[in-house]
Amino acid sequence: MKTMKNLILGLGLLAASSMMAQSERMNNMIKVGVNGGVALPSTNATANAGVDLAYQKLVVPGFGLGFATGYNHFFGKENDGIKNNDFGIVPVAALVHIYPGKTGFYLGSDIGYGFLVGDEKVASNSNVDRPDGGLYIKPELGWHNRHWNFSVQYTKLFTGSKGEIGNQNYNASSLGVGISYNLPLGK
Repeated sequence: MKTMKNLILGLGLLAASSMMAQSERMNNMIKVGVNGGVALPSTNATANAGVDLAYQKLVVPGFGLGFATGYNHFFGKENDGIKNNDFGIVPVAALVHIYPGKTGFYLGSDIGYGFLVGDEKVASNSNVDRPDGGLYIKPELGWHNRHWNFSVQYTKLFTGSKGEIGNQNYNASSLGVGISYNLPLGK
């Protein structure tokens, strides 16, 4: 019963925000989305899935600036006897998007710092410490309309040589897809 109430509440909020979006200008917005992909190269993780939250302001038509955060979970895998742990990335990043038209293709990127969270060790059968974080980038190419953004994304967290085990580099990168919904904030 509680799940049904939460579902009805969630659908009501989505419908209300959709109706609000019809009358508001789309210069300031919150973007709420999900993403998923395949880890690259796949030495310590198999795939990733996450949620995105961003604020964007169109400073001039076709050019948006803002900030982005969220959570991206990487699923660890076994590699030559190394049992890699799952880990997550929490980015604190600047957002830049270029929109050549009111609808259609767009180009963008998030760049900032990504905090690594999860087990303190890289692998369950190793004593090598997981890095704390590093330079975070997420370039994307996508299609947008007034309410939705669909994109192909590359996510990368640069950790240097920290977290390496033997000949296995510690790698937090993926190629995937994302979808987000724009919630207008007014002028």
